Amino acid sequence: MSKVKDLGLAKKGKLKIEWARMQMPVLLQIEEDYKKEKPFKGLTFAVAIHVTEATAVLVQVFRAGGANVYLSGCNPLSTQDEVAAALADEGMEVFAWKGQNTKDYYWCLNKVLDAKPNITFDDGADLLTLVHTKRKNLLKNMIGGQEETTTGVIRLRAMAKDKALRYPVIAVNDTPTKHMFDNVYGTGQSTIDGIIRATNILLAGKKVVICGYGYCGRGLSNRMRGMGAQVVVCEVDPVKALQATMDGFSVMRLIDASKIGDIFVTVTGDKHVIRKEHFQKMKTGSILANSGHFDIEIKIPDLESLKRSKRQIKQSVEEYYLKDGRKIYLLAQGRLVNLAAAEGHPSSVMDMSFANHALCARWLVKNYKNLEADVYDVPKEIDEKIARLKLQSLEIQIDSLSKEQKKYLTSWSEGT
Repeated sequence: MSKVKDLGLAKKGKLKIEWARMQMPVLLQIEEDYKKEKPFKGLTFAVAIHVTEATAVLVQVFRAGGANVYLSGCNPLSTQDEVAAALADEGMEVFAWKGQNTKDYYWCLNKVLDAKPNITFDDGADLLTLVHTKRKNLLKNMIGGQEETTTGVIRLRAMAKDKALRYPVIAVNDTPTKHMFDNVYGTGQSTIDGIIRATNILLAGKKVVICGYGYCGRGLSNRMRGMGAQVVVCEVDPVKALQATMDGFSVMRLIDASKIGDIFVTVTGDKHVIRKEHFQKMKTGSILANSGHFDIEIKIPDLESLKRSKRQIKQSVEEYYLKDGRKIYLLAQGRLVNLAAAEGHPSSVMDMSFANHALCARWLVKNYKNLEADVYDVPKEIDEKIARLKLQSLEIQIDSLSKEQKKYLTSWSEGT
């Protein structure tokens, strides 16, 4: 039986899902195909992804394909309670509510795994990690898994390198129709949305320090610049640092940026990026936000050690009054600010990310017997199909290569 905050929120959640479905034409086309094909008949899916209206559309597509779906969140603060209620009201098994503690969070993950799933769908790899550690008895049921985000893929590739991975997993995050759009445009816009909703601060003229210049950091930097912010990028990768410089951003060490920044945002996927030595240099009134998956990028224990007192200023804003008299403000407890303080990525960009999950699930069902326990890229034909479907939904037509052009691009004999 589902466990959500309040089933009375279901009506409101259904309206949110209805709105999301209008923004997700690619998934809806796949749903129509799956209603006829039923490619997942008899299979059980365990899904641990942020419970938002866009995720609701994905799990509805899975159910249309015949799957038994069990859903939990992947972050204690990201669940939209009205969406969870709406899905539970439809008869889906949902274990998610906003504001969980760590014990509740893992209880929900384990409830999903109690269904003895055949495929896991992760955003951060917590579900898969549980199967490989405390729930190894479930491995015999597994035909594969899929991972949604950068942080999770990092964990999975480390597992594969150590020969610890026990079933094949598709790195959905790494395919172009995911990371070039979801990570860049989705993270960029939704992170700003979360910061503004939490603080109502004017970004124009502010010095915004962005830690990390991967796809997420790149998107966020460009959108912050579009809001009139003065953007400073901090990086450890020399190639990315050089790219940020040539994209027109200031690049410096974080210890130096700490002295001048007004807002600091981490988007690295690594731990303890902003630490004690950085807090000690910051101006009073500095704002800290994280848009990486886990709440480890800002080293909160260091901030706690410097405080004289702490209080909640607004719903997603904590004020740390430091022993030296300065005040530093932490947003959303250091968790994903775009989901904890806002609603996450727009459904229209999640349309492509979740279309990858929907089509890769069918691909896994067809091909898992020929796969080793490793991390796999999304098949190129799936990625291209999604891009074409998205273009069609936007009423955009593109050119195609002639036979002569195709031959030229696949031969070596013709030159000048």
